[in-house]
Amino acid sequence: MSRGLPSVVRENVDKAQSAAIAAVDSYNRPGRRFRTAQYIVLIVMAWTAALHAVFYRRNQKPWFKQRTSEGTKRVRYERVDGEPKHWDLAECLKRYYVDKQPPERKNLEFMIGLRNKIEHRHLPALDAALYGECQSALMNLEDLLVNEFGSRYGLSESLAVSLQFSRAVPSEKRAATKELAKTSAASVIDYIQKFRGNLPATTLESNRYTFSVYLVPKVAGRKNTADSVVHFIKVDDARPEEVERLRRLNVLIRDKHIPIANLDMMKAGQVVEKVANAIPFVFSMPCHTKAWKHYGVRPGKASTSPHATHAQYCVYDTAHKDYLYTQAWVDRLTSDLSDADGFRRVTGWNPKPSVPVEAT
Repeated sequence: MSRGLPSVVRENVDKAQSAAIAAVDSYNRPGRRFRTAQYIVLIVMAWTAALHAVFYRRNQKPWFKQRTSEGTKRVRYERVDGEPKHWDLAECLKRYYVDKQPPERKNLEFMIGLRNKIEHRHLPALDAALYGECQSALMNLEDLLVNEFGSRYGLSESLAVSLQFSRAVPSEKRAATKELAKTSAASVIDYIQKFRGNLPATTLESNRYTFSVYLVPKVAGRKNTADSVVHFIKVDDARPEEVERLRRLNVLIRDKHIPIANLDMMKAGQVVEKVANAIPFVFSMPCHTKAWKHYGVRPGKASTSPHATHAQYCVYDTAHKDYLYTQAWVDRLTSDLSDADGFRRVTGWNPKPSVPVEAT
């Protein structure tokens, strides 16, 4: 890695670093309102600048080309106020990742869509629900800067773990979240649920898509010799037995990445009704039971870990001690059970055609 960078590359790296630090400052500042929207706008700017730096370093101009007539050899670029129109983040992702779909790309695609939804809205109750994706966008940016330009251009020395006042989410905040979703947040929540619900499990569970951390109080042997109070363990580098231990611990303590406040969730009977109306076969409660067992979206009734569900499809409602299902689950069943082979594969039974009600 060369010590110096071309000026245009360095300018974009500086912009990426400044925007990222501003995003973190905006998000972590105590009492700050509108934090998630501000963070997302700034982190998108940071990522865009970082990828522009990558392309410039490759001697590739990240500019939109004008459409030219066939046979014209001269390349012309679109301009805005006399300046070349640079690629936005969506275009940068297409050029950088091409046909690859890693979790970090999905994280940024989520951010882009979310920015378009909440850029002009005030939805503070969504902050906690989006923390994981926000944190991953920052950590992935750090990795990109270090991998592409060297450790001297990383962000870690400029950032610190933010302090939190509360150990739990107050009941008032949960109530506010529920109330908020009845109004202007409905379309945002729908976007979040559908985006997460359409992701494969490997992406949804990756820290490069959404970062999950559990703070466990640590008793230091000698405080005056400790160089840091917070220690992060990079699981990828751990021993296999340590990885397995952490996975078991994760099952025991993790707070499921569930749709916000159980909003727009359905009971099993509602799922059965919706699926039955959407497919050409008879779909009953026993069929639904066969389906969730087939996909393993939730544990059985005798399970001592009722919260161990696939949260994109199902969550356990502690208050009512039953399971609730998402629209993504209805969509999955509707898609997979619409043909006879799929119905047979999922339920183990031969499908029976539903009898349409004749008009009178």
